[in-house]
Amino acid sequence: MNLGFYLMGEKGLRVLEGFLQEFGPEPVAFVCIGTDKHVENDYSSEIQDACNRHHVRHALRSQFDEDALAHTVDYRFAIGWRWMIANTDGLIVLHDSPLPKYRGFAPLVNMLINGENEIGVTALLASEEYDTGPIIAQKRMPVSYPITIAQAISDISGLYVEIALEVGSSLIAGNPLCATPQIESNATYSLWRDEADYLIDWSRDAAEVRRFIDAVGSPYAGALTYAGQRSVRILKAAVLDDVVVESRSEHLGKIIFRRNGKPVVICGSGLLCIECARVEDEDVPTAELPFRTRFTRAPQR
Repeated sequence: MNLGFYLMGEKGLRVLEGFLQEFGPEPVAFVCIGTDKHVENDYSSEIQDACNRHHVRHALRSQFDEDALAHTVDYRFAIGWRWMIANTDGLIVLHDSPLPKYRGFAPLVNMLINGENEIGVTALLASEEYDTGPIIAQKRMPVSYPITIAQAISDISGLYVEIALEVGSSLIAGNPLCATPQIESNATYSLWRDEADYLIDWSRDAAEVRRFIDAVGSPYAGALTYAGQRSVRILKAAVLDDVVVESRSEHLGKIIFRRNGKPVVICGSGLLCIECARVEDEDVPTAELPFRTRFTRAPQR
């Protein structure tokens, strides 16, 4: 049994390491490695190092010859992969949600923003339309808040390894691959996120804003707001007990108090204490922000 892997990120690295530990390098025909300049660490170097240690054939996506290598394997796994793969024959995709919920992009981020009470991973056969193929295996785990996206990725990576080893073990043993069609009426879609989707909506409840900040933080760019014309990335925050604010809707995003030097901001309901932030891409203490600061979704003169 020859297997190919398209890998990116911590999940890709964890699966590769688990697979090599369990089965050795013999079943691994190649590894195609994705890179992502928009995250702090895309783990491409670590994946390359693991391949080198085990003498596994590998290449970065930009140097990978799909036409030459795809037909040399029985099955291929795509893990943490962001790009469409033209040839879907024998392609097994591991997806960050309990499908058919959250088909598409950034499912884990969007699940945390929405406050879902469980997260999961699905192994499915690739199809012409993304994330619609039949399900091979699925695992779920409960989630409690607050939780950062970094912690959620670490937790869910364990499910990735479990599913990959189960499916890989079955394939290596020569067992037929069994898959169950998705229930189309239960499908929902998760959309890709761009810079505009990092903006904080201060009209939301403080707990929702806290979940948003945690969900788009490291390894991603971080929740964005503006203080005057300066951009501010909110990296860590805590929910405080609310107070009655007169004409509240007119004052959303304003600093109302300082607690131990840290600004406390008015949300649609509840208060949010900013514990760590980066002003204009510099580590400027939030205590240096003027008390009369209103955080907004766009630069203000």
